[in-house]
Amino acid sequence: MKRRHALVSLLSAGGLLAIPAVVQAQGQGVLVEVWKSPTCGCCKDWNTHLEANGFRVKVNDVGNTAARARLKVPMKLGSCHTAWVGGYAIEGHVPAADIRRLLRERPNAIGLAVPGMPIGSPGMDGPAYDNRQDPYDVLLIARDGSTQIFNSYFKPKERS
Repeated sequence: MKRRHALVSLLSAGGLLAIPAVVQAQGQGVLVEVWKSPTCGCCKDWNTHLEANGFRVKVNDVGNTAARARLKVPMKLGSCHTAWVGGYAIEGHVPAADIRRLLRERPNAIGLAVPGMPIGSPGMDGPAYDNRQDPYDVLLIARDGSTQIFNSYFKPKERS
């Protein structure tokens, strides 16, 4: 009976170990650590976007240049904040849905970037920006620093 109880406990523990992976893939309660300037309002708004989408956010108000270099995000992809989540770098105003997809698909990559600060991206949206929505791409950063489009926003659809 003790062996059976031990086996059930072991299987239960294994099942519990699988739960965080599922939760992580959905973005529920996953910690995102962010480096930003202490005076940047759009970074604060991006953090609010993440929290509204189920992420927990830890903010480091020390700027992001050192974090960007440490996480191997090419300077040409720079934005006003850099983050770390689930083993990936996140540069700039990346939507929470794309972060969840990254965590679910787990590509062999450095992470995601939205270079610059495009209007209409999370944190750069809403009435403060006259509800404007400029087109922008979310880029997947490969280990060699090259990029490919991971997702695109507000681009006109091609007619067939």
